[in-house]
Amino acid sequence: MSKSMLVVDDQEDLRGVLRDLLGGLGYVAIEADDGEAGVAKGKSGHSDLILVDIQPVMDGYEANRHIKACSALRPIPIVAVSSFAMKGDEEKARAAGCDHYVTKL
Repeated sequence: MSKSMLVVDDQEDLRGVLRDLLGGLGYVAIEADDGEAGVAKGKSGHSDLILVDIQPVMDGYEANRHIKACSALRPIPIVAVSSFAMKGDEEKARAAGCDHYVTKL
């Protein structure tokens, strides 16, 4: 049985890289191009993992707060991802509800 992964990133090419990479690990990707769409897709389906870019239209911090506010989504691990990491971003991501933080290569 495959696991599903919600990927929220405003860059289609990066969503594609994550889709291909994690697809090889048995995940089926559900994609959203901004935080608002990510929250909606998170609420309308089941995901085993959520990867959230912190820079889309509704930023990842706000999206994380909305996701963690939904009792059905709260137990799903959230990984914040960013290619523009700044000092303090990891702390902000964790304060917004992210379980893990990574920067894109």
